[in-house]
Amino acid sequence: MTTTGHLFRRIDPISGDVASEAPAQTPEEARAAVDAAARAMPSWAALGPNARRAALLKAADALAAKADAFTDAMMAEIGATQAWARFNVMLAASMLREAAALTTQVCGEVIPSDKPGCLAMAVREPAGVVLGIAPWNAPVILGVRALATPLACGNAVVLKASELCPRTHGLIVEALSEAGLPEGVVQLVTNAPEDAADVVGALIDHPAVRRVNFTGSTAVGRIVAVRAAENLKPCVLELGGKAPLLVLDNADLDEAVKAAAFGAFFNQGQICMSTERIIVVDAVADAFLERFAVKVRTLTAGDPRVGVSPLGAVVDLKTREKLESLVEDARAKGAEVMAAGAADGVLVPAHVVSGVTSAMRLYREESFGPVVAVIRARDEADAVRIANDTEYGLSASVFTRDAAQGLRVARQIRSGICHVNGATVHDEAQMPFGGVGASGYGRFGGRAGIAEFTELRWITVETEPGHFPI
Repeated sequence: MTTTGHLFRRIDPISGDVASEAPAQTPEEARAAVDAAARAMPSWAALGPNARRAALLKAADALAAKADAFTDAMMAEIGATQAWARFNVMLAASMLREAAALTTQVCGEVIPSDKPGCLAMAVREPAGVVLGIAPWNAPVILGVRALATPLACGNAVVLKASELCPRTHGLIVEALSEAGLPEGVVQLVTNAPEDAADVVGALIDHPAVRRVNFTGSTAVGRIVAVRAAENLKPCVLELGGKAPLLVLDNADLDEAVKAAAFGAFFNQGQICMSTERIIVVDAVADAFLERFAVKVRTLTAGDPRVGVSPLGAVVDLKTREKLESLVEDARAKGAEVMAAGAADGVLVPAHVVSGVTSAMRLYREESFGPVVAVIRARDEADAVRIANDTEYGLSASVFTRDAAQGLRVARQIRSGICHVNGATVHDEAQMPFGGVGASGYGRFGGRAGIAEFTELRWITVETEPGHFPI
């Protein structure tokens, strides 16, 4: 990485101390990173699949060995709990191992041709340099996801780190380098917050960048999609969510409570799949809320480095202010609010807002924090209607003791992901991960990811003399 020498600082959201420093790269330096990746790509793409597999497996081990360093970095940069940081490292290592398994799955096919003697093939080849733009909230998981499958397919990658966790994202690239990936195949770009738009624009515009993947807010995702479209470059976009968890009248309420609490408040609700809306059928609403309240009162927030509170910090004071605004709007319009305690700076405990209606901002706006809305539904059909009354469509969940009913309801919910009797927060490296609507398009994970990061070409070989009309 070449830089002008200018640095920017990330401030610890809890202590106010400097959490990390990173190069404040310019658009020119970002373009140079793409140039370096483009130079390194041919030799990486030319490697056999088992050689790429071996390199990615070593990278998984190197990443896992840095668990302590990742934990320290995530605590300092984003106020993450140890449990969340170590889960990030575990799943990210799994993603690299899954990518390693995919190197021999980059397959084509022979397609019957109507032309005598014509051998027709569909062949998948590396697309080119892939730009991965990763967010701060699950920094190891989503930073690795931005590059693992592209590398397995033979591409080079430029990882554009988040301004909120440059050290955490830098550790990913360090692990890949220590594992012996060829120099230049993975490039890291870090930038000061005020330069983000210019740096990202320069990266997307670079002719060598042939694919873009972005995980982040829907607002920024729209900007990235437009810029990529102007360059006729395909995108994979994993954006915001307003995940519903439906509790039907025959649900196991104890299981629903556990899943709802985990889904709504793990990592302080700062996960794209976080449960944002608990939609409960009237027949069981009172019983569910009684049990849920007992659980929620235990979900306090504290400094993850000095205590054992289940929740850590939200990412900044701006997030707290937004959450307070959503809660107060709902309260003023008749909702009831129950919390595990009072907020202290960026330490915001679990909040449950019940009696939420469509007149309240919390009904539609993504909170992306430890605040969950409870909405009552008349029956199953009404619960499905409410679940679909959103622009988002990433994850969803349905609780019922009737598996056939659960599958029927799941098929009616407009989302890229739906779990029956499971939490809305659920990710596995081999699964096709992505959403619909304002939650984005394209899929990460498994063979679906191969399709996103390769070019499908039609190649023929003539084995007989040609016969032409002129």
